[in-house]
Amino acid sequence: MEIIALTLALIIILGIIFNKFFVKVGVPSVLGLLILGMILGPYGFNVISSSFLDLSADVRIIALIIILLRAGLGLQRDTLRRVGKPALTMSVIPCIIEGIAILFISQQILGITFLEAGMLGFILAAPAPAILVPEMLSFIEQKKGIKRGIPTLLMAGSGINDVVAITIFSAFFSTYLRGDVNLILQILEIPLSLILGAAGGLIIGIIVLKIFKHWKFNDSEKLLLILAFAIVFNGIGDLLQGIIPLAALVGVMLIGFILVDNNPNLGYRLSQKYSKLWLLAEILLFVMLGAQVDIELSIQAGLVGILIISLGLIARSLGVYISLMGTPINLKEKIFCMVSYMPKAIVPAAIGPLPLLAGIPSGEIILAISVLAILVTTPIGGMAIKIVGDKFLEVDLLQEEI
Repeated sequence: MEIIALTLALIIILGIIFNKFFVKVGVPSVLGLLILGMILGPYGFNVISSSFLDLSADVRIIALIIILLRAGLGLQRDTLRRVGKPALTMSVIPCIIEGIAILFISQQILGITFLEAGMLGFILAAPAPAILVPEMLSFIEQKKGIKRGIPTLLMAGSGINDVVAITIFSAFFSTYLRGDVNLILQILEIPLSLILGAAGGLIIGIIVLKIFKHWKFNDSEKLLLILAFAIVFNGIGDLLQGIIPLAALVGVMLIGFILVDNNPNLGYRLSQKYSKLWLLAEILLFVMLGAQVDIELSIQAGLVGILIISLGLIARSLGVYISLMGTPINLKEKIFCMVSYMPKAIVPAAIGPLPLLAGIPSGEIILAISVLAILVTTPIGGMAIKIVGDKFLEVDLLQEEI
């Protein structure tokens, strides 16, 4: 326990220092935290204890839950109504187009099978809410892009996008391992998964509101109770995996939305508290993510990996453009939406190693390209979101994000 505590203290101290330094020199703090993780991790100086590394999966999911709750607290009913259709298309079309494009490209370039290429395609087809959401909330505070609800559109779409990517990856993965799995039927489970996840989040949100109505808690206690309920709900989703399709992460975001929709003042106060909690979560998330990055493995992927990732991002950008056709969003704002969906982080880190662990022949190259995608798109995408957003998004001082 002492080793874990000392490791945690070291990560927090160095994380805050790296965070401050990189922000001061005009570089996203995410890059500094990733570099810190690589330095401290097993592929660097191996300072992070193995006991702490064993907790990395749990740390990542808790950090993701925190940022999704914060995203939910940043959503509002009228804005969602305005961006409803494009949010739905943005959550599905770019993911599908990127995944399928990488499937066919990697088959040709790497010479791997259809199912193996499908796994790689949908590992890479998920954007990173952990990068995107804080930036979108920052733009909302600055009143940038809120006239057409762009930050809300991107936050809502990214959470569902991850669920779609993971579900389709799981379909390819299960079909490869078991053979008798119906790939098409598994993919058709996606709508049911989203509906059940949203229903679960709605129920938990209502339960939490009733608890707050009948018992008095201060805001810090409310924050912890909501976080605990969200973690339990996500755990239920994991337990039901393979039995009932449940998109728990979508439900987690909806919990935050139900709270702010029914009690805006409470929602605002909790959002402020979650933004402070996110400081610790962000440090742990990206340092642990960086600790998983094997530089040598990334180098092995080399130019071929960068080519596959780049072509996939081009296909994703086409999907974003198609999704936004017929909307009032102008060309500059569409470019911003394309850029915002660039970063890859949590999903490649979580499921990228699975093919290798399952003994799939192409597992090593799939993992190498997954790691390379994190290493390349996270810092570049994070910087691009800030730069393009500041330049292309209009400030609307006459409106609130509604």
